[in-house]
Amino acid sequence: MLPPPAPHRAEIEHLVRRALYARLGKPAPKGAQAPNPLLVNISARHCHLTPQAVETLFGKGRTLTPMKWLYQKDQFAAQEMVTLVGPRSRIISNLRILGPCRDLNQVELARTDAVALGFDAPVRQSGNIKGTPGCMLMGPAGFLELEEGVIRAAPHAHMHPDDAAFYGVKAGDFMKLRVGGPCGITFDRLLVRVHADFKLEVHIDTDEGNACELGPDTPVELIP
Repeated sequence: MLPPPAPHRAEIEHLVRRALYARLGKPAPKGAQAPNPLLVNISARHCHLTPQAVETLFGKGRTLTPMKWLYQKDQFAAQEMVTLVGPRSRIISNLRILGPCRDLNQVELARTDAVALGFDAPVRQSGNIKGTPGCMLMGPAGFLELEEGVIRAAPHAHMHPDDAAFYGVKAGDFMKLRVGGPCGITFDRLLVRVHADFKLEVHIDTDEGNACELGPDTPVELIP
């Protein structure tokens, strides 16, 4: 079992920065005034599975084994991986499963992945899989044919209610994400998702991250 995740460096830096401005009695810039630090992370291709799907692919009684904790509470990259078979009989081996299990099966790809495999995958909010392409997943104990579930995840922001109040938005709204640097880009339709368990984090896919050369020190800003 993995030890509990340590606080992210950005969270520690944010607290220190706020404390310094308060100690100096100086007005803090907007970023330091925010209740939580803004992280923009690249979400590589992966899948979410139901408990039944995990048993079909890996054997009766099998569950997902956490390999690495993710930033969002209780979310993890599992040790288990599957092979994805596309319409052109091309495959992606070692497709990572993210846990914990969900109540539906969903595969999230970047556009480059989808085109290479032959999927006409629409941009959708996670969980909205009606009318999307299906696929075949293969594991060491069996295979699973999905009638639907292959999507390109819409760029989105996870927000705690405190973050949503600070930025003046609500669940289902759209914001802009401004990414700086030599290949700066502004994303005009960043979907807002709000939950009490969420930490402030933006997810974009690998194509989007590569296009703006997103790195650990790239300046980013959320714009209502």
